Amino acid sequence: MTSIKEGDKAPDITGKDQNGNTISLKDFSGNTVILYFYPKDNTPGCTQEACNLRDNYEVLLSKGLKIIGVSNDSEASHQKFKEKYNLPFPLIADTDKKIVNDYQVYGPKNFMGKEVIGIRRTTFIISENGIIENIITKVNTKDHTKQILELLNK
Repeated sequence: MTSIKEGDKAPDITGKDQNGNTISLKDFSGNTVILYFYPKDNTPGCTQEACNLRDNYEVLLSKGLKIIGVSNDSEASHQKFKEKYNLPFPLIADTDKKIVNDYQVYGPKNFMGKEVIGIRRTTFIISENGIIENIITKVNTKDHTKQILELLNK
């Protein structure tokens, strides 16, 4: 599990998105950021989660939220995933695992009854000042937007 906790300063990230553009968390300063980590492009749970965020994108934008997805997939994989599902937000290709390690979401996890090493599906809600407001470790892939909005409305 992660030792990062609510109230901590969010680790800054810099990575390449699906188009090869460099994205940094500091680029979103002044906005609340939904930074979500997911295991793999084009897998059932990851697709459900991405499409739920896509389907509710306008609602999230209207609340002043910016969304960034991160996985260890390549830029090319992200590009195909983004195009296939018409995702309106950037996906960072963390192929060297720097970001997932900085956020401590990479390591042992249970998958289909077995312990494997990989990304633990986690979402960080980061304030406009770069502080972690909320951490979601039990992500509901089918209704992730509702989880996010419920936390923000508390």
